[in-house]
Amino acid sequence: MAAAVASQAVASMASVAGIAVSLASSSSSQVARLQLTTPAAPSSFGIGRCHLLTRSSATSDFGSTAPKKHAVSKVATNAVVVINSDNYGSALLYFSHELLLFEALREGLEEELDRDPTVCVIGEDVGHYGGSYKVTKGFAEKFGDWRLLDTPICENSFTGMAIGAAITGLRPVIEGMNMGFLLLAYNQIANNCGMLHYTSGGQFTIPVVIRGPGGVGRQLGAEHSQRLESYFQSVPGLQMVACSTPYNAKGLMKAAIRSENPVILFEHVLLYNLKEKIPDEEYICCLEEAELVRPGEDITILTYSRMRYHVTQAAKTLVNKGYDPEIIDIRSLKPFDMYTIGQSVKKTHRVLIVEECMRTGGIGASLRAAIMENFFDELDAPIGCLSSQDVPTPYSGPLEELTVVQPPQIVAAVEQLCMRG
Repeated sequence: MAAAVASQAVASMASVAGIAVSLASSSSSQVARLQLTTPAAPSSFGIGRCHLLTRSSATSDFGSTAPKKHAVSKVATNAVVVINSDNYGSALLYFSHELLLFEALREGLEEELDRDPTVCVIGEDVGHYGGSYKVTKGFAEKFGDWRLLDTPICENSFTGMAIGAAITGLRPVIEGMNMGFLLLAYNQIANNCGMLHYTSGGQFTIPVVIRGPGGVGRQLGAEHSQRLESYFQSVPGLQMVACSTPYNAKGLMKAAIRSENPVILFEHVLLYNLKEKIPDEEYICCLEEAELVRPGEDITILTYSRMRYHVTQAAKTLVNKGYDPEIIDIRSLKPFDMYTIGQSVKKTHRVLIVEECMRTGGIGASLRAAIMENFFDELDAPIGCLSSQDVPTPYSGPLEELTVVQPPQIVAAVEQLCMRG
């Protein structure tokens, strides 16, 4: 109902402007955006096309279930239409700009540094060098050395220093040059960052953000290909989120900084150069909310981070074979958005989890247990789970690829699960 009203609002606005609109709306979406381009201004989503996208313009439409796209002869460039779910009768036109994912993280962090003088950044090379992936480029000159604090190679020490700073009222953002290096600070993150609010009887809050690149890259070797979400998920008091698009990267960064809880923001090293248009207007994303990437009826595919793109690639093949998968980017790794997940499971009655995390003790194992506990009676088939191999990530390119889930494996798993029951 809400999606229909939202679609009507955009359609009526577009008709006034003489615009042909292609709709791909979602009933669970709170924010929908209309991407407008002209034939003279190509975008990554097509030349001279209109798309209504839910939450993120990296969302794709697949197969016959999506409406056909219509060419637009002449429209405003770099514009988005935002529909507020609290007031579906109104649609507001905003301008947008195109950013890479690391630039979106940078923009979100810069906005929070401007907004709140208690926000600071701590880590190796975050100052004048601008960070290992340039997320803090230019910040030292703008905000000074005390708010962009370069540290020696001593993760345990500067993480502890940041936690102490948080206790005194600051909001530190800790950058790990590589997430694998933060294993050296595991004691500070687990015993102090996650637990001090509880062990102090609520006297202290720890508004710390821990962020940095991780995941399997391109021949970075075992030590630089860590997926630490499985390490930290069992630590009480921590929140964990994983960004997958420039839109949610900026929104999650801002939300994490404003949170009173310690938040670990996982960024995938291979997604930093992903490009997308995001609104000029300020926005934040909910830290506890999943994102519906593609609505469907046959099976629920739960994924996050880089695997979102492997799943959407596999979905093209699945649609051509007659399947209608629903894709959800869970985003919140702790806690899980069980409402969004449950609504999908009740509709499709089949679940496949796709992750880059290790199979043993990974996010997929926890998610599968949660679904079994809460929605067992809704399932018509066993829950499938595709995870990385339980081996150190090889340096060899072909061997590295074999350890990570690939789109053909996703297609085969969906076909097998949909044949059961």
